[in-house]
Amino acid sequence: MKAVFLDYSTVGPGLDTSPLSDLLPALQIFDATDDDQVLDRIRDVEFVFANKIRIYDELFDAASKLRFIGLTATGVDNIDLDSAARHGVAVCNIRGYCTRSVTEHVFGVLLSLTHNLQRYSGSVRDGAWQKSQDFCMLTYPVCELSTMTMGIVGLGELGSGVARKARDFDMQVIVSARPGADSIDADRVSFDELLQRSDVISLHCPLTDQTRGLFGADEFRKMKSAAILINTARGALVDSAALVDALQSGEIAAAAIDVLPKEPPIDGDPLLDYRGDNLIVTPHIAWATGRSRQDSIHELAANVAAFLNGEQRNRVV
Repeated sequence: MKAVFLDYSTVGPGLDTSPLSDLLPALQIFDATDDDQVLDRIRDVEFVFANKIRIYDELFDAASKLRFIGLTATGVDNIDLDSAARHGVAVCNIRGYCTRSVTEHVFGVLLSLTHNLQRYSGSVRDGAWQKSQDFCMLTYPVCELSTMTMGIVGLGELGSGVARKARDFDMQVIVSARPGADSIDADRVSFDELLQRSDVISLHCPLTDQTRGLFGADEFRKMKSAAILINTARGALVDSAALVDALQSGEIAAAAIDVLPKEPPIDGDPLLDYRGDNLIVTPHIAWATGRSRQDSIHELAANVAAFLNGEQRNRVV
């Protein structure tokens, strides 16, 4: 059985890929695959592994032997799922492999912002502490998480992990109903209520037609002026230009953004030009501890083993 990993560098380096190669000895691993190389590499292959490679209708038409696509991610927006279903190709994602990593990232950036670590560190580098009249500096506010309400948008595996840790910090947790939903479950609040009540909003929902541009100028106007937005989900959930305006005007207090609409952002992004201390931008690394990256390989292999045994595991198609 021929198999190919199209963009291994997105989960590497330094991982043990033997769980995959033990199942599929003919596996070929490519660090990267350009758009014009995808067809040649999958044309005669039965198993394809990828993270961000787009596989669309024309590729399914040409890759007649394709049986299985294994994604090294939870998101599936880069695969034409309707076409996969028409061609009888199984598509599996991986889940739960990076919950600890993402949760730690969310609270790492949150604590940095609520304790104003960047500003205080900058003050020390600039010599302000050395000139202080007191033993400590109280230039910027420091806020305890226990006084704050955490709003979760997307209560899947990752959102649930963040909610659990928020409760460990004695935060109040509220969860948004699906935006635009006709009815609201008893344990959820409306999206508008979440915007108005939350001191922190953490995004963990998938990118769909309904969630694209979920946070724009109108949503920022509804949020508290002291609110913090954290996005470790998908960049296109947030209008970058509107977020810059909200940060500059003080409509919201701060943001931590780990994902952008286009990655890498070779054409730029408004958030990359913003220089305020109330924004943290990181290069899609919330998920990327060494343990999580290795777990992604194990999860991928478990999906393959289940498929070969005729079992359903993490199937989206």
